[in-house]
Parts: sequence; structure tokens; C-alpha cells
Amino acid sequence: MDQTAGSSDRSFFGHPRGLGTLFFTEMWERFSYYGMRALLILYMAAAVGENNGGMGMDQKTAAAIYGLYTACVYLFALPGGWLADRLFGQRKAIWYGGILIASGHFSMAIPSDQTFFLGLVLIVLGTGLLKPNISAIVGGLYASDDQRRDAGFSIFYSGINLGAFLAPLICSPLGENIQWHYGFAAAGIGMVFGLIQFKLTERHLGDVGLAPKIDPSNPEEASQQNMARKLFYAGVAVIILALALTFSGVVPINPVSLASVSAFVILGLVLVYIIYVYIFGHLDSTEKKRVGSICILFVFSVLFWSGFEQAGSSLNIFAKELTDRNMFGWEMPAGVLQSVNPIFIIVLAPFFGMMWINLGRRNLEPSTPVKFALGLIFLGLGFGVMVLAAQIAVSGDLPLPWWLVLTYLLHTTGELALSPVGLSAVTKLAPKRLVSQMMGLWFMSISLGNLVAGLVAGELDSESRDTLPDLFLNITLFCVIAGVVLLILYKPVKKLMAGIK
Repeated sequence: MDQTAGSSDRSFFGHPRGLGTLFFTEMWERFSYYGMRALLILYMAAAVGENNGGMGMDQKTAAAIYGLYTACVYLFALPGGWLADRLFGQRKAIWYGGILIASGHFSMAIPSDQTFFLGLVLIVLGTGLLKPNISAIVGGLYASDDQRRDAGFSIFYSGINLGAFLAPLICSPLGENIQWHYGFAAAGIGMVFGLIQFKLTERHLGDVGLAPKIDPSNPEEASQQNMARKLFYAGVAVIILALALTFSGVVPINPVSLASVSAFVILGLVLVYIIYVYIFGHLDSTEKKRVGSICILFVFSVLFWSGFEQAGSSLNIFAKELTDRNMFGWEMPAGVLQSVNPIFIIVLAPFFGMMWINLGRRNLEPSTPVKFALGLIFLGLGFGVMVLAAQIAVSGDLPLPWWLVLTYLLHTTGELALSPVGLSAVTKLAPKRLVSQMMGLWFMSISLGNLVAGLVAGELDSESRDTLPDLFLNITLFCVIAGVVLLILYKPVKKLMAGIK
């Protein structure tokens, strides 16, 4: 689609028709992801005979696997974007990624430990291909000066939350009340719907996202593509070999140890990259300061996501084991509560957008570090609510779901204060020639946060009720203190941002 066509096309709510293609593809992909995510740790921790096949894992192991999985989903977005740029093009990356995701969910629908773990690997690989590239195509639908761009992304992201809202309402009752593997299958069917509509409406994308064309007269381009192809085949071979060695028992894996080691590996890669950029990135003094501010925000982003991502792990288990879910004679599946966060985002996101605009007009809008600090403090307050809920559980009663709903409300408020602000800040603070790399670095903070979340969730044992209030209190204090520390560092961090608000 050329820029002129993109500018004149207003057939999808005033936006290019191709936005509708991407909206529904992303909606169904997020349906599949959040539908399976609502069941994942519950299935692993369920007794072997429960719903014809729980895995009977202890909570520490289940939480470690959950953390590794969610961390890899974000981590593999980096090679996924690279492969699209060098080999497939973004459209084929979405198509191949969606096929891998659907295959992964259907693999998990087969009652076998091997197919379960194979399914997780396929979903990670597929999401790594699909997730970064579908967002990139959204931007390609608009000319650089098209004022609809930001609104287009807002519509696109509403598709994410719509899929995340609907998925637990369908997959959780199937998985928890009937059979776990039916829930996983439903997630796969959702991805198939996304693939079908993508292929049927792909023509509306025009030329956006097609495979990169190599100039035959430029041997350097051909060499780079050939190298990328070799690296791709080598990567596939390594993954197949690793799976074969693991499934055959030749290389035994301890999920808790692997998660701990992986956290240090990711952190080490981040440090190596930052050092490389400072030494060999040809940064001027202003750019060095701004990259330094990104590094500080990176640390607090990890802290935030390590708490926020308890929603799908420890808080999901709390909902399953320690919450009174009986409503008018119907026992609500625990995973249904995973729909609370996306519906709060849909409702509150416009309010936050208007609030920042109105405060900005009065020169009262908080700076990025202050917004980050507020995000952490609201996260901590949410866990403060869980301290009270855990105390009810310790007394022998089961708290009502409204305690978790209030927790998710506070966590969503923190998310809206930090997550979109962080993405925006990186695009403004990063040197223009390094924006994509810095965005990749930022996603590594989310990946690391998810990994730490899994390790933390393993310490929150729902069977040891007496310890839960203290554990939630420690997380509360940690988050609030982190937010206060960032408020204290507000002026130094703002100085490092060198004029960027």
C-alpha cells in the first residue's frame, strides 16, 4: 500500500482497511495466548487425576516453568523481528507464527507431558515471529505525517485487550470445569480463526510487510540474506537437538535452577549490550546521559513486571485454592478473574490519556520517573489488599473474589501509569539510530520481570496459609519502597534525560 493509498483509505472506522485485518488477527492471537495463560499454572499444579489429567507439580516448579515460558515469549520477539527484516518479511512472519501458535495449542490439547512442553516451545517460537511484526505493519499502513497513526495504534491495542478479556471467559470454564485439554484446544481454535481472517483479508494490506527485496547488483545485501538464512537453519537445528536431548532424558532439566540461571544470563546480556553501546556506539555526551536514564528505568521496569505478572501465577492459584468463588450457586472458574485486568484497561485507558493531556495543558503532567514511581506504588497497594485477603484465609474463611478484583484494579492503574509511558520514553530517549535496539532492550526488561515473577510465585505456597500475609506484605513494602526511591531519584534521572519529558 503506497502512502497516498494509505492516506485516502478510511474504510475501517476512518482508518486504512488493513487495520481491521491486523486488529482481528491480534485479537485472536491474544485470545489464544491469554486463554491458555489463564489455565497454565493451574493445570501444572492440579492433581494428576483432576479434570482427567493435571500434572501434579509442586507450586515452585510450576511457577518456574510459567516464568520461563512468559519470559521467552518476550525474549524471542528479538530474533522474530530480525528474521522478518532479513528473510520472511513481516506478513509471512505473522502467517508462520500463527501456524506455530495454533500447532502449539493443539499439541497441548493432547494429554501427554511431552506434547505439553512441545506446545509451549511452539507457542514461544510462534509468538516471537508474530508479535513484533504485526505491530510493525500497523505503523506501515500510515504515512509518516499521517495524524491518524496514534489513534490507529490505540484501536489496534484495544484488540489486544478485547481478546485478553474474552479468552478466560471461554477457556477457563472448559479447562477447569470439564477437561483441561479442552481449554487448550479452544485457545488453538481462536488462533485458527485469526489465521483464516488474516489470509482472507490480507489483500487490504497492499504492499506493506512483504518480504524484503534483494538487489541482485548489490552483493552485500545478498551476502547478508544468505548469512541470515544459515543462522535460521542453524537455530532450528539447535532447537530440535535441544528438544530431542531433553525429551529423551539425556539432558535432565530442573526448571527452578534453569529459571534462576536464565535470569542471570538475561541480565548479563543486557549489561554486555549497554557496555558495548557506551564504548562502541559513538554516543555523544547527551546520548550517553539519555541511555543512562533508560538503564535506570529498565531496573524499575523489571521490578514492576516481577510483581505485576503474579496475576497469572500466584494470584491465579490464590483464586483457585483460597477464594470463595461461589456466586448464586455457581462456582466461578478461577481463570475467569484473568479477564478483570483487560476490562479495566479498556475502561481506564481513555481516562488516563485525557488526564495526561489535561495535566499537560496546565504544565502539571508528571515526568516519566514520577509516573514510573506511581506505577510501582499502585502495584504495592494492590499487594497490600492481598495482605488483608490472606489474613482472612489464615483465619479459616475464604475471601470473596472482590479482594482480587480490587487488587487488579490497583495493578491496572499502575500498569497504565508505567507501561505505555515506558514504551514512549524509550522512543524519545534512545539515539535515533538505535531506537529498534533499545526497544528490544526494553522488552528484555519485561522478559526478565516475567522470569523473576515466576521465581517469586514459587515462594507463595497456598498450602502454607500462615506465611501468606507476611509474604504479600514483603512484596507490598518492596514495591512501595522502590517507588519512593525513584521519587527521591526524580531530579537526577530527569537531569539524565537531558530535556526529554
